[in-house]
Amino acid sequence: MTALAVSTAPSRWWHSRAAYRFMNHRLALLGLAMITLLTLACVVGPYLLPYDSLNIDLRARFAPPMTGNHYLGTDPLGRDLAARLLMAGRISLLVGFSAMLISIVIGALVGVVAGYRGGWISAVLMRTVDGFLSFPSIFLVLALAAALRPSPLMITVIIALTKWMEVARIVETEVRSLREREFVQASRMLGLSGTHIMFREILPNAMGPIIVAASLTVARAILLEAYISFLGYGIQPPLPSWGNLLNGAQQYLASAPWLAIIPGAAITIAVTSFNFIGDGLRDALDVRNDHI
Repeated sequence: MTALAVSTAPSRWWHSRAAYRFMNHRLALLGLAMITLLTLACVVGPYLLPYDSLNIDLRARFAPPMTGNHYLGTDPLGRDLAARLLMAGRISLLVGFSAMLISIVIGALVGVVAGYRGGWISAVLMRTVDGFLSFPSIFLVLALAAALRPSPLMITVIIALTKWMEVARIVETEVRSLREREFVQASRMLGLSGTHIMFREILPNAMGPIIVAASLTVARAILLEAYISFLGYGIQPPLPSWGNLLNGAQQYLASAPWLAIIPGAAITIAVTSFNFIGDGLRDALDVRNDHI
């Protein structure tokens, strides 16, 4: 009974304080509000607009924002930019969240095993992580994207395969600091298996850094997808993403600047908001703040 109490105490101890600190972090709340509004707009917005994202009207080409029912203007084919922006947001946000989930699962699994087992297992796993980290992620992503057929699923997997190493490094460091704590030693004395201790005792108490890494990974994944789509190796038209909207707008910067400004602003808002949320979570989950 005592061992179980020790095991569950840390989560209960920081949870309420973390929530209070997060709710008092203004930029984090602003970021959360912006992401919520942006996600709702991308999910619901296309159904509320008068034009479909694929509807072509050559007579309305290059209409500026607030022209009739074209609230954000139109593109070179006369397609409604607001509809395409929101549909692109669905793809970009889906890629960002999906890549984050995959990278967090792989990174957490590798990190918790390496951090708890130690020895040669840790050496092999972490040297593998170091090997992947030695390659600049953008070059690795571009090489994989150029070699494979681009699609939302493939781009998601490619981004996840270049981001899990950072999560693994964070989790491994956290698990090494937790494996000698009293609640872990008590679990060993009770005869619990290593798998149970890793995933039922240690991992829940290492969730703070994982949650922070998750929010920042979404921002990096969205930015990386936009970058490779802008270069033409990511999501391919007619399927829109914020990155390929920028790619199609670069030759019209002088004559129709809104084609680049609007998707660029969407990327900036999304990435900045997730970074604000990550900063707020980092401050909220830092137990050292309880002594301030």
